[in-house]
Formats: sequence, C-alpha cells, structure tokens
Amino acid sequence: MLVMALRMLVGDRAKYLGIVVALAFTSFVMIQQPATFLGILRHTYGFITDIGIGDVWVMDPKAKHLDDVKPMMDSELQRVRGIQGVDWAMPLYKGGIRARLDNGDFVQCQMIGIDETTLIGGPGRMVLGQLADLRQADGIIIDTASAASRLAIIQGAGKRPMTIGDSIELNDHRAQVVGTAISSSNFQSMPTVYTTYSRVKTFLPSERKLLSFVLVGVKDGADPQAVADAITRSTGLAAYTTEGFIDRSLKHFLGNTGMILNFAMSAGMGFLIGAFIAGQTFYNFTNDNLRHFGVMKAMGAGSGMLVRMILVQALYLGLTGFGLGAGAGAAMGFNLARVDPHLVFRMPWQLIAVGGVAALSVVIVAALLAIRKVVRLEPAQVFKA
Repeated sequence: MLVMALRMLVGDRAKYLGIVVALAFTSFVMIQQPATFLGILRHTYGFITDIGIGDVWVMDPKAKHLDDVKPMMDSELQRVRGIQGVDWAMPLYKGGIRARLDNGDFVQCQMIGIDETTLIGGPGRMVLGQLADLRQADGIIIDTASAASRLAIIQGAGKRPMTIGDSIELNDHRAQVVGTAISSSNFQSMPTVYTTYSRVKTFLPSERKLLSFVLVGVKDGADPQAVADAITRSTGLAAYTTEGFIDRSLKHFLGNTGMILNFAMSAGMGFLIGAFIAGQTFYNFTNDNLRHFGVMKAMGAGSGMLVRMILVQALYLGLTGFGLGAGAGAAMGFNLARVDPHLVFRMPWQLIAVGGVAALSVVIVAALLAIRKVVRLEPAQVFKA
C-alpha cells in the first residue's frame, strides 16, 4: 500500500513536480540566505581566528570592536607584561596604509604589524614562503586572494598574481613580497599586508601611537578571564578573552546594522511563498485523489493505513525537495566563494538541520489538513453519481 501511495504521487506528474520545485525553492532560500549571512558575520572576527594564538586581547577602553582601533603608547606593553598570570605579551598593529603599484595605481590596504622576534600575530596558513621571511629587509607578506586580484601585476594585456620577489611602494617606502598567506576577508575587501611591528614605524613615520592591541598568553593553569580582569583593574585598559572579543565584535555588528533584519526578511518571504505553493498543491493533490482513498477504504483499508500513505507521500516530497534545494544552494554558494574569495559562505550542520525541519514541516502540515478529509471520508460517497 505504501508503494502504491508513491505511485499515486509520481503518477500525477504535474502536481508532483510543482510540489518538489516549490519545496526546492523554499529550501534553497532557507539555506542560501542564512549561509551567506553567517559568512558575512565571519568578517567581524575572521582576523582574530586567523591569528589562532593568544588567550587575551588588550586594547584602549574606548575601542568597541575589532575594527574600532584606538592606538596606545608602546609603554602600555610593559605594564601588561607586569600583571600576575601573564606568560607573554606581544604588540600588534592594525591599521590602513596606501600602496602604490608598479603601474601607478593606488590601493588602500590593511597593514598588520607583528612582533619581530616571536612572529606572534602572523597568518597561520602560509601559501608561499615562510613566516620567518618577514625578518628580511623590507619584507612583507600579502594575502593570496588580493595577490591574484587587486594587487595583481599587469603584464601586457593580462595580469599575473603578485608573488615572491615582487615589490610595492608603501608610503614612499619600497616593500618586497616574501610570501603569501590565506587571510580572512574584511568588510572593505582591502588587501592585507603583514610586516614586523618595528618596520611599521618605517612605513608610517608620522604615527606617534602605533600599538593597536596587546596579545597575551596566560600561564599554565591560569584562568584567561581572571587574567583579563586583573589587566583591566591594574592598567585601566580593556582586556577580553579571545571568545569575549569575538562576542563583543559580533554584538556590535548585529546591534548597529540592519543586515540581520534584511536577510531574515528575504529568507522569511522565500519560505512563505514556497510553503504556500507546496502546501496548497499537496492539499489539492490529496483532494483530487479522495476517490481513490474512498475505494481503498471500501475494500477494507483502515484509516490508519490511509494516514500512513499520506504521511509517506509527504515525507518523500519533503526529503526530495529539500535535498534538491539545499544541494543547489550549497553548490552555488561554494562555487561563488571559489571564484571570489571575498564571498564567504558558511553552512554548518545546524543550518542544514533547521532547513530540513522547515521543509518537512510544510508538507506535514498540508498532510495533516488532508488527513482530516480522508479520515472523515465515507466510502459510499465515492460511488454516488
């Protein structure tokens, strides 16, 4: 009987395809929009996770998030190092600089200055060269995506990615590329340039305060939150654990932009439209097949069996539509991200689970409405003229 239910469903080709397409559209929007939004959220803390080392971030107390840099005096570094529980503390510069390419074009870049001795704060995923090569004279490391796009070298009618040995001009100072690394994109999609903290002073001689953050590693057995609190009490600076700094940046972004509402409205409208079409079509399909259900009932099929048949049809439609929609959304998102690394697409399993439940709930609700008519159906009504 359950096989017969699937044959009934597939047999009505027009309604079957209509329901599957509507559910696929619903699932596509439910997956693609939130996944894109989660990818954009990654921009708010990608720099923090790229570093991958350090238990506490110390900054000016007026700094509200990762990109809200308030420079500090270098003397603050020694104050932080004197706090109990601090194992090491290293300087980190984060700011903007204008780069001049060989063809004369200017590109605004994000410059990161890291400790020259330990190289703490550098990119964790090198593609070309080694992080230690930053110690070479005038050495810089650039992110791979920008090396192939905004910083690409023009050769004749084409372009080639900037690579080791190429040079650019930073604030009238020559800088030589000694490596490329994978780096998370920022909101402005600016190229990221890594160099040493001491060399930043050469590239930016007019800056009196250069210390953007202090990266702190706590001693074994020490509580990062307790050390952060101690730094705040003793120095008056703001200190957050890595997780706390990520949360602070995320909350600032979500609380001060309307992006979450825009994405929610897009996903919600797509879901409602697809759900209405799919639910209405499935309900009409069951209505059109009431005669067949009545015949089965007259032949001895119980209400329980008919209910199971309808639920099997609903589950089959839900899984098929969701699989097609989610697959299309994932394929489009990841392919676009492969073409343009600045387009970040994140699809955790929780998102897939929520999308699957939403797609199944559409057909289950429509099935429950249809089940009421089937259960109340009198077999004699089928044979009336």
